[in-house]
Amino acid sequence: MRNFEYYNPTRIVFGKGTIAKLAELIPADARPLLLYGGGSIKKNGVYDQVIAALEEFHVEEFGGIEPNPRYETCMKAVEKVIAEKCDFLLAVGGGSVLDACKFIAAATEFEGDDPWDILSKWVPVEAAVPLGAVLTLPATGSEMNAGSVISRDSTNEKLFFGSDLVRPVFSILDPETTYSLPPIQTANGIVDAFVHVVEQYATFPGPNPLQDRQAEAILKTLIEEGPKALTNPTDYEVRANIMWCATNALNGWLSLGVPADWAAHVIGHELTVLYGVDHGTSLAIIEPGVWEHQRDRKREKLIHYAERIWDVTEGSDDERVSQAINKTEKFFQSLGIGTRLSDHNIPEGACEIVAKRLADRDMKIGEHADLGEDAVKEILRLRI
Repeated sequence: MRNFEYYNPTRIVFGKGTIAKLAELIPADARPLLLYGGGSIKKNGVYDQVIAALEEFHVEEFGGIEPNPRYETCMKAVEKVIAEKCDFLLAVGGGSVLDACKFIAAATEFEGDDPWDILSKWVPVEAAVPLGAVLTLPATGSEMNAGSVISRDSTNEKLFFGSDLVRPVFSILDPETTYSLPPIQTANGIVDAFVHVVEQYATFPGPNPLQDRQAEAILKTLIEEGPKALTNPTDYEVRANIMWCATNALNGWLSLGVPADWAAHVIGHELTVLYGVDHGTSLAIIEPGVWEHQRDRKREKLIHYAERIWDVTEGSDDERVSQAINKTEKFFQSLGIGTRLSDHNIPEGACEIVAKRLADRDMKIGEHADLGEDAVKEILRLRI
């Protein structure tokens, strides 16, 4: 096991009715800014619960944060934070709202010329406005980690940054808030969590039995519970299990002391920014291609995955690897997600375009950090 340090101060408040605890979690003298997305929280009752819980506070609001949050929108929110002298940020929504909130928290306190440098140049975050979250869409794990992904229209980029200073002080996870999610959002969230796990698991073997079994527990639970959420969206226990799986998939526990891949995420981000494909959908397209392209290098772990997750114990090594890939792709498809570029009208030319964009940023991806332009092009061609 590799050396590691782990720090996670986020308080998780889990269960039905927990939004009412907001007033206990936000400092009594705070002037919070409430951040949310397209307004679904005003239709499903979450907004009313939040406002009722914060009746003793002077609350400012900023709505309209997009899926795949935009830098331009975030900077408008920064202006509001400064103008209204807000000193606490409350994200109410899914991973996009949380990611935006994290960047807004850091950008508000940024002392350089351009806050985009936090993402494009990895300028360290030296200070940030404290933030909390009410999660309404389990998927990204942003409610309990230090990461954020932001897109910028002017440069047509989607980039990541991370800092302990933008970890949520607390996150409220009430599974009932997810009852009204459209099926495609539920499905994308399940795929996102699933791929978060396998990108920390399906790499190469190591003496990490605890992390392996933690990962396997999440994968098995998502496979069992995911389809149930689509057929019975108001089953509280199903929604609760999926919500907690998504948090555990990317709160840092699985990555401790082990290698990680993230190639599907890097390539998927390009599909999202260029062709508007949902994030979870982009992962369902790309992950099987990464495994097919890297099947020899990932062979031992994919055989392990085939046996532990899909009960595949017979056949040659090649046959078991193929079954692992095929069963995973069929699982994604069973959730209603197309797993080929052609399913989403993405042209074949995307293979070259995406590969060139990553090469222009000198990106080498995968657990060995050696997959360059040719490899990316080949992975995408496998997914036409």
